[in-house]
Amino acid sequence: MTDRFRWHPEARLFDSAGAEVRRDARPASSLRAREGIGQPVTSGIVLPDTPKGLAAAIGHSAFRIGASDQPPPEPHSQPVLETLTSGSTGHPRRIRRTQASWTASFAVNARFGIGPGARVATLGRLVHSLALYGAIEGLHLGAEVHHLADLRPDRQRDALGTLRITHLYATPAQLRLLTEGQGHFPDLRLILVGGSKLDPALRARLATLAPIAQIREFYGAAETSFITLADGGTPETSVGRPYPGVDLRLDPTGEVWVKSSYLFLGYADAGPGSTRWRDGWLSVGEIGQIDDGYLTLKGRAGRMVTVADQNVFPEEIEALLETLPGVTRAAILLVPDAKRGHALIAVLQGDPAQEAAILTRLRHDLGPLKSPKGLIWRQVWPMLPSGKTDLKALEAALWPA
Repeated sequence: MTDRFRWHPEARLFDSAGAEVRRDARPASSLRAREGIGQPVTSGIVLPDTPKGLAAAIGHSAFRIGASDQPPPEPHSQPVLETLTSGSTGHPRRIRRTQASWTASFAVNARFGIGPGARVATLGRLVHSLALYGAIEGLHLGAEVHHLADLRPDRQRDALGTLRITHLYATPAQLRLLTEGQGHFPDLRLILVGGSKLDPALRARLATLAPIAQIREFYGAAETSFITLADGGTPETSVGRPYPGVDLRLDPTGEVWVKSSYLFLGYADAGPGSTRWRDGWLSVGEIGQIDDGYLTLKGRAGRMVTVADQNVFPEEIEALLETLPGVTRAAILLVPDAKRGHALIAVLQGDPAQEAAILTRLRHDLGPLKSPKGLIWRQVWPMLPSGKTDLKALEAALWPA
């Protein structure tokens, strides 16, 4: 394991237009702190969200891609980088971590065939950790990396086939858009999925489009990197077993705590975060349970609500809804209820003609207390840049007051 990112001698990087980006590329808009002409960089560098920015970052001891209005990373005893959270609980936070916390998992993922001869694609912007991780991992291990974030989903779909991509990093939201049209990816051998679980319909669609691809879902966070990894033998409701090198435990409340060499150093900006440390263990506030070594998540403690004295996790209901016919996306929002304290409203994207069947299934599976009291159909769906639902924007659009 190395303590910093490297550009493997066989690695190549291409932008969305198919132009190769050389290792010595330097974007004109890079921002360097306290650097004199002809002098070495003595502190961090902020780079634009482009393949040229990525090329400039490799080999640098302290960098961040994006958030150019924020101070550059400060030096550390080890090479570091900053990434950004998804912003699902507010404004994106700057995450500070050692480069070694990522290279440790590069060594694990090399077993998936990521290296010389592999053709890797990333779909998301480099300001988000999954795309940045995938691109750097490919370059570090010697793959041919194609950054496709500037293409429409239909053009991304065409590019995967034309470029004969073998390894793909994507979120479920990106994969839904990718699979809405016709396509065939016979060369795709691995789809590494992060951000949330795949629903059965999307998994089946991917199996049709990419028949030889392994689908490996991982659970983690920007602060933790990998926590668990799922494979073909993982129960449908589980997020998998602990990723190699990860120790996992639950406290008496069911809160998930993790210890590994992949954890972040801390937040680079001011203010408390959603994580907590305890004797070297880290929690991001998820509640779960472990059965036969497999972790199943209920939801974030911060989203848990009480309905008629029962604890309810909206994420569990959202996951159920996204398995039902006619539902493309789902979100659970709260409304006051004089008798129960709170009541649940399901906001859905999809086919409103399925409403009666959906309500019947919810009442059967969840019972009268946890079942949403109503459905709202909305075809315009606000998304965070990371691909997750923007719950705050959705709520504001429905109830501006």
